[in-house]
Amino acid sequence: MTVLDRLRGGLIVSVQAWRGSPLDDPRVIAAMARAAVGNGAAGLRIEGIENLRNVRAQVARPIVGLIKREYPGFEPYITPTLDEVREIVESGADIVAFDATARPRPSGVGVGDLIATIHAAGSLALADCATASDASAAARLGADCVATTLCGYTPETAGRALPALDFVAEIAALPCFSVCEGGVRSPAELRAAFDAGADAVVVGSAITNVDWLVREFAGAADRIFKEQEP
Repeated sequence: MTVLDRLRGGLIVSVQAWRGSPLDDPRVIAAMARAAVGNGAAGLRIEGIENLRNVRAQVARPIVGLIKREYPGFEPYITPTLDEVREIVESGADIVAFDATARPRPSGVGVGDLIATIHAAGSLALADCATASDASAAARLGADCVATTLCGYTPETAGRALPALDFVAEIAALPCFSVCEGGVRSPAELRAAFDAGADAVVVGSAITNVDWLVREFAGAADRIFKEQEP
C-alpha cells in the first residue's frame, strides 16, 4: 500500500504549536502526535526539523513535513527554498509540503524546482495552494498532492470563508491527491470536505492548538460575564 493509499479517506492531524508556547517542545509535539495516531489519525503534518525527527522516531504513520522559515523581502515561508526541502527529506518525512503560490521565492526558486528536488530525493510533493490556478499549475508540474492550505492567507484570498469547500471541489477534479486544509473545526465540516471531493482532510487548531482553544473558551467566558454585568 502506498503512502497516499494509507492517507486516502483519512484524517491528517497537524501537530504544531505557537512560537513561545509551552507546547513548542519536540517532546510535547511527539506526545501529541502519538496521541493523534493512537486515536485514529491516518497521518500527521509536522513543522520543524527537531519536531520531525522526534515524531518520526516514535510514529510509523505517514508524515507531511514542512519548515516555516522567513526570508526578508519574500512572502512565502512554508518550505520556500531547496535547503528546507533537503532538511525535511533527511528528517524522514514521507511528504514535503511547500508554498505553491506564484509569489517570488529566494534565489529565484520555482514550484517546478521544488517538486523536482523532492522527487529526486524519493519523497512526495504536496503543494500548499491559495487558488485554483496555483493548484492547476502545481499539478501540471508534477505535484503528487494539492491542498487548500493557503486559501484565506494571501492578499487575493483574504477574508475567504473557511473551509473553502468550493475550492476543494476544484482541486478534486485535478489528476492528483486532493487535501482540504484550513478552517475545519468539527466532524461535520470534515464530512463536508470529503463530500466536496477531498481525498484527505487536515485538522490542526481544533485538535492540537491548546493555546488557541483556551483563548476561544476564555474569551467566550469573558463575554458572558460582561453581558451579565448590571
